[in-house]
Amino acid sequence: MVPVKILLSKVGLDGHDRGIKVIARALMEAGFEVVYLGLHRTPEEIVKAAIEEDVDGIGVSILSGAHMTHFPRIIELLKKEGEHIPVFGGGIIPDEDIKQLKKIGVKELFPPGTSLSAIVDWVRNNIPKKSVSIQS
Repeated sequence: MVPVKILLSKVGLDGHDRGIKVIARALMEAGFEVVYLGLHRTPEEIVKAAIEEDVDGIGVSILSGAHMTHFPRIIELLKKEGEHIPVFGGGIIPDEDIKQLKKIGVKELFPPGTSLSAIVDWVRNNIPKKSVSIQS
């Protein structure tokens, strides 16, 4: 069975990547395939890579405070491409912003201190493997 494939990335000028690397490792140890794009990615790079890698979900970490710019842009680009890849993320995001981001389509946002098991369980229960259709 092919594992669920998750793309993880840091967006914008945020250079703090220890947390997302720990999450990547936890997801890999839980049996997920993980593509980590690294630091300083743009929403355009994230969406392009997600489509090229045919991922099942996109996880974005942002601690810079630019979440109300980057998450909406990722959602907008996915819609423009006709993609329905679930987006989740984490970082220092105020509760009122979390509500707004969920309204536009971000599936879940994890604040600092969220346990690895909670993140892994959420991904396991909310990011389905894309169905594979075989054309003849």
